[in-house]
Amino acid sequence: MEKVLISKEKLAELKKELEVLINVERPNIITAIQDARAQGDLSENADYDAAKDKQGIIEGRITEIEYILANYALIDNNKKTSNTISVGCSVVIENISDKEQETYQIVGELEASPLEGKISLHSPFAKSLLNKSEGDEVLIQGVETPYKVKIIKISNK
Repeated sequence: MEKVLISKEKLAELKKELEVLINVERPNIITAIQDARAQGDLSENADYDAAKDKQGIIEGRITEIEYILANYALIDNNKKTSNTISVGCSVVIENISDKEQETYQIVGELEASPLEGKISLHSPFAKSLLNKSEGDEVLIQGVETPYKVKIIKISNK
């Protein structure tokens, strides 16, 4: 079973979300289902159907978070001694052809958000950068054509 890599921040966020789902959302939806049942015939009761659908979503999310919390590995860059790119690192790269610089952070798949510059460690882009050092030139397989980048800076956050 592969561990789910997450940051301390994401771990705290998931624990808080689970607490809200269990202690607020679950009791609220149980009450909504009871209220809908009290209306009578369930075969044509839209409120009941909606509440049951929402209950399924809530219970599914609770199960998902509990699985993550039972199978996670914390990304801890405080112990990082190497000067190579690894999960959790931020990296500044420069496109060799146009000299444009961009910053990315290599993260676990749960935290990936390309628009925020957070790239999943499982993406081809991140895989191209992992274990590389400052000054290295790396060939990145682009959507249409490959391009070269130079690693300018690596930092732990």
